[in-house]
Amino acid sequence: MRTVGVEEELLLVDPESGEPKASAAAVLARAALADPGQDVFEKELYGQMLEFATRPQSEMADLGQEIVRCRKEAARLAGDLGCTVAALATSPLPVSPSFSANRRYRWMAEQYGIATREQLVCGCHVHVSVESDEEGVAVLDRVRTWLPLLTAVSANSPFWQGRDSGYASYRSRVWARWPSAGPAELFGSAERYHRLVADMVATGVILDEGMVYFDARLAQRYPTVEIRVADVCLRSGTAVLVAALARALVETAAREWRAGREPVDHGVGPARMAGWRAARSGLGGDLLDPVTLRPRPAETVLNALLDHTRDALTATGDLELAEEGLHRLLRDGTGADEQRHLFEDTGSLRDVVTECARRTQT
Repeated sequence: MRTVGVEEELLLVDPESGEPKASAAAVLARAALADPGQDVFEKELYGQMLEFATRPQSEMADLGQEIVRCRKEAARLAGDLGCTVAALATSPLPVSPSFSANRRYRWMAEQYGIATREQLVCGCHVHVSVESDEEGVAVLDRVRTWLPLLTAVSANSPFWQGRDSGYASYRSRVWARWPSAGPAELFGSAERYHRLVADMVATGVILDEGMVYFDARLAQRYPTVEIRVADVCLRSGTAVLVAALARALVETAAREWRAGREPVDHGVGPARMAGWRAARSGLGGDLLDPVTLRPRPAETVLNALLDHTRDALTATGDLELAEEGLHRLLRDGTGADEQRHLFEDTGSLRDVVTECARRTQT
């Protein structure tokens, strides 16, 4: 069974005002003091963000328990310093983010200007194990048309700088400003993938391979495919759902490759439109069908996702989890819907943040 690991980026916020706090360095220092060998928590581009990474897991129940544990530990460490964490993909309240102090982030600030200063966004990256680079690239070619559905499922960023953005996942639109971000062309082979990455680095527009921000890519440090399209999910159960669907997509793609089935060859332009549609609507409107790229109701497209991955989900024992999780989101709404409902009820973005901080640990 393929293993799955998750990286989540959390927002550090004041528990009373809801405003982001640049406390990442202090939180990381406290984590290192408590456990000098810890490798769970890491710094990110901004001082208002804290990242953690789970260990690879085979069972989704174990992955869910670890996500909850890491979120609670992040909240505990932050609480010792007068702040807390919220699984929000953007800050609902206005913020002027502060950069983490290292050479890499200084280079990014100088290279990309205002685009770097407007990147306080939190994502969820899912790593799924693959047997080789060849299998990994075959997977990348075959999952690309399905990835916007993971954006829609995870959508959790409706507010930006104190206003409703009009998007369910505005994070994904902000992230798309990076020059290497977004859907990629078909690669065809591992050799062509690595050649393209090398050519991109050689332009000097990006610093290194780590700044190749494809929607999905081969991971540098692990034998995995890294899927990077999801918002950080408000509820841990949604993060587990995204991970289960990601693994099923990878397994389904690998089986198609082994069976000699060619990938769907949609161009990058239409693929960008599918990503935009998912970001705009979430699950509250039409999505683009991954095969036809024509608009269909979200429920219909999610049922197509279940049909596409049914054998893989059944093999891992995740079919019921996926069916119930998607039904719940269609019934109750995504994280973006929850945030908007909270704002409608309270009229206060501060209350949105503080309540979301509470829900982060459930």
